Amino acid sequence: MKMTQVDQVYYNQIFVHQVLEEKIITFVKNELKRFKKILDYQGHFEGKEQDESDAREGALKMALHFLRNMTQNNIADKLQEMWQIELKRSLKKKYQSVFEGIPKQGSSALLEKIYTEVYVTEGGSGKVNEQHEVRQIESKSKRPAGQETSVKCRDIFKPLPGQDKPIRSVITKGVAGIGKTVSVQKYILEWAEGKENQDIHFIFPLPFRDLNCMKDKQLSLMDLLHHFFSEIKQLTFPSQGKYKVLFIFDSLDECRLQLDFQKNEILTDVTKVTSLDVLLTNLIKGNLLSSALLWITSRPAAANQIPPECVDRVTEVQGFSDPQKEVYIRKRISDQNLASKVITHIESSRSLHIMCHIPVFCWIAANVIELILTTEGGKQVPKTLTEMYTYFLVFQTKQKSLKFEGVHDTDPQWNQTSLLALGKLAYEQLKKGNLIFYEEDLRESGIDVREAAVHCGICTQIFQEESSLHQEKVYCFVHLSIQEYLAALYVILMLITEGKDLMSPQQPPRTGFQLLKWQTVDKSMTPLQKSAVDKALEHEDGRFDLFLRFLLGLSLESNQRLLRGLIKEVQHESKKEIGRYIKTKIREMPSSERVLNLFHCLNEVNDHSLVEEVQSFLSAGTLTEANLSSTQWSALVFVLLTSEEKLDVFDLKKYSRSDECLLRLKPVVEESQKAL
Repeated sequence: MKMTQVDQVYYNQIFVHQVLEEKIITFVKNELKRFKKILDYQGHFEGKEQDESDAREGALKMALHFLRNMTQNNIADKLQEMWQIELKRSLKKKYQSVFEGIPKQGSSALLEKIYTEVYVTEGGSGKVNEQHEVRQIESKSKRPAGQETSVKCRDIFKPLPGQDKPIRSVITKGVAGIGKTVSVQKYILEWAEGKENQDIHFIFPLPFRDLNCMKDKQLSLMDLLHHFFSEIKQLTFPSQGKYKVLFIFDSLDECRLQLDFQKNEILTDVTKVTSLDVLLTNLIKGNLLSSALLWITSRPAAANQIPPECVDRVTEVQGFSDPQKEVYIRKRISDQNLASKVITHIESSRSLHIMCHIPVFCWIAANVIELILTTEGGKQVPKTLTEMYTYFLVFQTKQKSLKFEGVHDTDPQWNQTSLLALGKLAYEQLKKGNLIFYEEDLRESGIDVREAAVHCGICTQIFQEESSLHQEKVYCFVHLSIQEYLAALYVILMLITEGKDLMSPQQPPRTGFQLLKWQTVDKSMTPLQKSAVDKALEHEDGRFDLFLRFLLGLSLESNQRLLRGLIKEVQHESKKEIGRYIKTKIREMPSSERVLNLFHCLNEVNDHSLVEEVQSFLSAGTLTEANLSSTQWSALVFVLLTSEEKLDVFDLKKYSRSDECLLRLKPVVEESQKAL
């Protein structure tokens, strides 16, 4: 009998339903077998095709639903731990590699191969240190080892002997580039690999750079976690409170949220939709998930945004100790003979050796000196900060020419327009105190955002994905000191190329015949240098301290020779005049720590006269009889704070047993472990 068209349709529907039923039953059976293996062996499970992920989530949701209806909560909890395995796998993949210095442009290295532990101490006064961050490092380099209580990063939540109170929230402070983020990365990786802190079930790293992209969203805590961690979409642990969870908020200083702890509403429900600001303040205060651990990292000046009552422990990353510097360089340079030479050169300059407490600077110094030793035979190794950063700029520019243009030349191929745009960005944002920038900031400085990633190899580019359809870009320099160097270079280039004195905006720019006459006859930089000294001294936060060092250093013929083709030579008779001006300022501010940076400035212009005078008194042992001027007292403070000797004991009778001596040497006393 011939089948009608209606019968054919009916038959097809039955066939399709039978096939669908068989596929669903087979799939669910297979998933249940897989779940059983996870429960039996706690093994890793591998995902198959991406298009099965939604079905898998549905199967798991069904299994959990029926298990809990059967009051088999223990089995359900054990099954849910598969999401912990998946999260660990994801975090391991993300954090096992590290880009040194310039993300997205260099080759990555395995973290475990180059990681060198930094020195972390417990405690903090809560007082905001108004010195420039480099000055803070220079001061701390004098503190004797063991003066503070050290803490291993892996033990950041473990009470010290004698401490009974459990630690829920920790703030870790440290200057830019000191190793906070890499320490966090190491902590996460060791957890993901099953090596440390396995009592923690879930770690959720939420850097403020990522959170900034969500600042205008309305969402619940669970929405936030599901957005950044798709691996735990079916996890309901917060409402049950059965799991130990750690939230890591990295780089508080980059936060664009208000964090209004006083006025924000109280929130206790992880599923309630609200603003991100409300979510974070309630999480930090403990209203939301009071059992969760919190770890916040920040540069020192921003750490006081968190109320003290919300913090159980304050730690500070001090950077590399002297032995750790050597360990890092030997890990980074495979040729150990070459590594030894690099270490010797760094140790030969006290100021550079101190700066290597900062891991990022240690990377720059090792990179530059290694290149000089291998390509130029080590004829001229940098001794000052300005020389170091000038070599760094030269090498990065050469690398850019080789990588993007295929040009291999002994002299760098300068793109002055590009450097002026990058320098303008550095200078304008330095004035505002900004360390990270956005696309509108780049456009205002004349930088094409499409080419930002290749600008001299200096500007790092970090992509932040807000959603699957949109990406927001955040820009920053490798380190704050790079920004300060480029800002100083920009100010000098503007003076030389356009006759604009950016330090004295009230002066009209030279035009026409005036500019031509200045370029050929009167090339003194002294007015600009004096204005820069005044500007640095006006800012108590030290914002322009390192900028000033670079500005003065770049006026030297030796540094301008390195920048040949970019900076036309300028007459250098101004060196003596600016030296005299700086000494006048030192004399006017005899007891202020602000003058210490001025001595570094004198070093940058190779004026060591004051320091040599005091060193001669020290060598002759005649300080107790010497009648020092106010300027010489300041020089003595500088010499003692920058010498290689640790300040274990300060003995007043070695200098002069007087009230004036004690007052003058107060900065030295403060850095000593003991005073007699």
